[in-house]
Amino acid sequence: MALLAVPGGLGRGPLGAVVGERGIREFASRREGMIFAMEGGMWLHRHVWFGTAMAHLVSTDREALLAYGRAVGLPERALQYKPLKDPRTGERVPAWHWDLVGRFLPPVREEQR
Repeated sequence: MALLAVPGGLGRGPLGAVVGERGIREFASRREGMIFAMEGGMWLHRHVWFGTAMAHLVSTDREALLAYGRAVGLPERALQYKPLKDPRTGERVPAWHWDLVGRFLPPVREEQR
C-alpha cells in the first residue's frame, strides 16, 4: 500500500517534469517499495539516523535520480550506488539513492501521521 503517491511531481514547478509519470512514492511495506524502485520508480524510504530524520530516495533509474538532484540542488557527487537485492528473485540489481536530510527532506504528509 502506498503511503505517499506524487504522480507527476511534488506539487507545481520544476519538479513536476523531473519526477515523471510514476512519481515519488512511499510504501508501508519495504518489499513493495523495493520492487517499485526496481521497476524504475522513485521510492522515498524514511528512517532515523542517530536521532536525525532522513530518507533515501531510491531507484534503478540513475538518470531520473540525477534529474531530481539537479532540480533540488543536490550535487551529483552525493548520489550513492548501492545494489538492491530483488525480493522476488534474490538477484542483485544496480541501484542508486540520495540521502535526504534537512531542507532536502520532503515533509511528512498529514495522512501519514
